[in-house]
Amino acid sequence: MDTSTPADSRLGLTDAALAEARRLLTAEDQPESKALRVYVEKGGCSGMQYGLVFDELRDGDVVMEFDAIRVVMDAISADYLKGSVVDFSDDLNDSGFKVTNPNAKTTCGCGKSFEA
Repeated sequence: MDTSTPADSRLGLTDAALAEARRLLTAEDQPESKALRVYVEKGGCSGMQYGLVFDELRDGDVVMEFDAIRVVMDAISADYLKGSVVDFSDDLNDSGFKVTNPNAKTTCGCGKSFEA
């Protein structure tokens, strides 16, 4: 799995994730002002779940750049996601963004939730 991870990054993105983010960003209204927000929130079958959305930059965000794609996380999410890698798959039975998180104690079979 190829990853793009700046030396000071808390998160990595595979080439497939970057390509899909770039494709989706071009469909956004005012894409130049948007960043890919990666976050965690309570929910899912394991207690916490991942989320990705295009969003505006907020005060206190951790900001990274991957091949001209801005990626942002709030400080709490950045702690949960430290060392994680975001991938994308378009397989028929298992499509979407997936997060591999070395800090997760357990993960759900759906790949979208975890226990911290």
